[in-house]
Amino acid sequence: MKSTYSKCCLLLFCMLLAVGSQFAMAQEKITLQGTVVNKTTGDKIPGVSVAVKGSSAGTVTNNAGEFKLSTSHSLPLTLTFTYVGFTKEEVVVTSAGASLQVQMTSTEILGQEVVVSASRVSQNIMESPVSIEKINTRAIRETPAMSFYNALTSIKGVESSTQSLTFNSITTRGFNSNGNTRFNQFMDGMDNQAPGLNFSVGNILGMNELDVDNVELLPGASSALYGAGGTNGTLLMTSKNPYDYQGLSLQIKAGMNHVGSKQGQSTGFIPDLSARYAKSFGKFAFKVGVSYMQANDWQASDSSNINRLFLKNVPGYSHKDDPNYDGINIYGDEINANMHSVGGSVVSQIQPAINQYIAGYTQATGSAPTQAQINAFIQNTPQIAPYFPIYAGYTNGLLKDTLVSRTGYKEKDLVDYDTRILRTNLALHYRFTDHLELIAQGHWGKGTSVYTGADRYSLSNFNMGQYKLELRGKNFYVRGYTTQERSGDSYNATALASIMNETWKASTTWFPQYVGAYSAAKLQGATDAQAHAAARNLADQGRFTPGSKEFNDAKEAITNRYIGAAPGRNGAKFNDKTNMYHYEGMYNFSEHIKIFDLQVGASFRRYALASDGTIFDDETDKIKIDEYGGFLQIGKKLLNDKIALTGSVRYDKNENFEGRFTPRLAAVFTVAPQNNIRLSFQTGFRNPTTQNQYIDLLVRANTTLIGGLPSLLDKYQLRTNTAYTQASVQQFQATGNPAVLKKQVFGEFKPESVKAFEIGYRGLLGKRLLIDAYYYFNSYTNFVSTLNVLQTPDGTPAGLVSGNYKVFSTVVNNPDEVKTQGFAIGLDYVVKTWQFSTNTSYNKISKAAEGLYSDFNTPDWRFNVGVGNRNVYKNVGFNVTYRWQNSFRWTSTFAVGDVPAFGTLDAQVNYKIPTAKAMIKLGASNLLNNYYITSFGNPSVGGVYYVALQFDGLFAK
Repeated sequence: MKSTYSKCCLLLFCMLLAVGSQFAMAQEKITLQGTVVNKTTGDKIPGVSVAVKGSSAGTVTNNAGEFKLSTSHSLPLTLTFTYVGFTKEEVVVTSAGASLQVQMTSTEILGQEVVVSASRVSQNIMESPVSIEKINTRAIRETPAMSFYNALTSIKGVESSTQSLTFNSITTRGFNSNGNTRFNQFMDGMDNQAPGLNFSVGNILGMNELDVDNVELLPGASSALYGAGGTNGTLLMTSKNPYDYQGLSLQIKAGMNHVGSKQGQSTGFIPDLSARYAKSFGKFAFKVGVSYMQANDWQASDSSNINRLFLKNVPGYSHKDDPNYDGINIYGDEINANMHSVGGSVVSQIQPAINQYIAGYTQATGSAPTQAQINAFIQNTPQIAPYFPIYAGYTNGLLKDTLVSRTGYKEKDLVDYDTRILRTNLALHYRFTDHLELIAQGHWGKGTSVYTGADRYSLSNFNMGQYKLELRGKNFYVRGYTTQERSGDSYNATALASIMNETWKASTTWFPQYVGAYSAAKLQGATDAQAHAAARNLADQGRFTPGSKEFNDAKEAITNRYIGAAPGRNGAKFNDKTNMYHYEGMYNFSEHIKIFDLQVGASFRRYALASDGTIFDDETDKIKIDEYGGFLQIGKKLLNDKIALTGSVRYDKNENFEGRFTPRLAAVFTVAPQNNIRLSFQTGFRNPTTQNQYIDLLVRANTTLIGGLPSLLDKYQLRTNTAYTQASVQQFQATGNPAVLKKQVFGEFKPESVKAFEIGYRGLLGKRLLIDAYYYFNSYTNFVSTLNVLQTPDGTPAGLVSGNYKVFSTVVNNPDEVKTQGFAIGLDYVVKTWQFSTNTSYNKISKAAEGLYSDFNTPDWRFNVGVGNRNVYKNVGFNVTYRWQNSFRWTSTFAVGDVPAFGTLDAQVNYKIPTAKAMIKLGASNLLNNYYITSFGNPSVGGVYYVALQFDGLFAK
């Protein structure tokens, strides 16, 4: 027994000894070391993050690219190497003895970028069947523009409309507009449009710059893969994965604008702060980000004169030049009246008293009174004496058919130029396996800015959230997301100014006062200019002065009341709470089908409009719009991969319109290694936007924006009571001949379609020169265009003369084909760390239909050139870009005018501190501070000068 006990003790002791030795071995740390170099150039790379996969151990390479780390992780183990601008590398280590030599591949090697947007699957950019552009993380960090979104304008063929410091609308291949509904923008697969506005509000509520992994731009039609919309391009922004980009990133940026006296004496200070933190715990990872920016916005101050009804330029810059003056960026002066009509109206009101006097005098004396006696009667009768000057002017023919407008207010006194943007994001990731991942993601942003539609709108505390749940596998994904738009305190600047005028003095009082003072001055021998000056001076007595307590109180009251005629409204504020719900999925069958590649996908979307009647026709009835669709894509490579063929077709249906098929055919021919020719035929379409369908917005006293659906046309009797086209009314007023008037006949309202043909070449010569060129031809049918019509109460032309009419701005299909064509060529040349680039693009449209607005708004020529070196001397880099475009004619429902040619220079110099994972950047956008406009009626853009300190990946494992 004792022997057995001794044996058991000895066995237990041996087991404890073995476990202890194993534990000691497990706890014994090993040291790994090595050097990281650039695979292409052989240069040492400092600042590379080195981590033990599955462990918290990690370090950073020093200035010589060397690293050394200790870990208790047992061999074999895997080291991961990550650095901005390089492909992630994983190295399996089986022995701790030798020094490791690790080579990393730059993501900026010409022609080696991987893209997904062209075919919805990963492929080398050289094999893309259509034109495509990509900006990676390094390019974003080193752009000279104020933000990555502003840097998009340096890409060939990209156009922009700058409506404020933080609100840029971009597009490709023409049809630039202030709110571009022909261009799609996606953020991590989510359509980034504001569902009530129908377009992406730039990057106001978009992605935190520190979280941007890459941006892909797909010019031209893309409906075959991405559904309705995007007839002129698609932008895909992809954020950083929290597994690969861990740690804390910070950016502290400060800048200034308004340098000089162009828009005031003060210099605007711009704080721009961003933070991102990501961490993984085995299969689970998360990231959180926040960014905030505040600035004194660009000011729209164009005082040139315009005829709002016919949207044509008129000579003059103030009421001194034109009694009917209507300044581009002055609001409230859109309200006008005909002096002769005002005089006639006043005379008709006092005429019964005059007639009674004449009858009584005639009966008493047997003869009619003289004009002098009638004048004396009016002047001596207290009730009508104040109207004598109008009576005298009217009866003496002094009141001509002259239009007179009210005195307006400048935009700077009406909108909030203190622009602010707050963005937040949170994402939770869980990887069940290396190929199956669940993602819960949310973005919420709040901003104050100014944008241009039919009027200028102050986006005050506008906010929008996007929330997504997605399951992604190796060959599939399913996702659902919602976009929640909230208008906050946003309001219409024109409505504010007009109601402000009515608040201090109603037009029914102002215009008679003006006409009376004008007549009195003329009767005393004043010149026409002197009479108008005296009349305005008298009528404007009591006008609220900008900045005064009366002005501020009235402004606050009006901007806190909702738009509309219902009791308690009569304000300028919107109440938009529109939501969008979207569900989609895709499966790639290519691994299961060996003879060709196959992808299949489907989607469902619902718009739930909720503006309480302030934007849409939904004051009494809720409006929802359902859309669904699906696509199939097949790809095949032939002749040893020298020919790649792709075909796809998509079907989409909106409940208000017929369904549409949009096919696409593309081929890529490899004519030599790294030299490909591509051919494509694409179709695209877009349903009329929610505003095109259901908008019902009074923008001025007699002007209403309405949708093109039959329900809106019938609400205003536009199909039963004659509506005259704007162009024909303009001819009628010029000639006086009613025979030129044209009645608008409304047909069926249909989705817009485009057929797009493209031929392109992308080639890499000598591994240093990349050439990318294309030519395209687009043909649009049922092009959705804006149409203005005028309607009189009885449908006769009489109201067009007296001014008794209403204006309706709606949308119809252009009866003619709209054709555009253009080309672009880009050259990129790399020598070690030097990079030279240039590109030019040309776009042209065929003649548009008379009376319709196409919004092409595109310069014929655009040109970009740039030079940069990311390490010109001891971690010092720089980038300089120059952009130029020629002059062109801008046409929109807000304003029409010429946009002068301009060139602008952006530059930045940076210093990297790799061991601290930091970079200091000094930059300028529009370095020479030459103010320019990109679109007529919008602000002039000056220079922005900034300094930024950025840290990437602090405290990463």
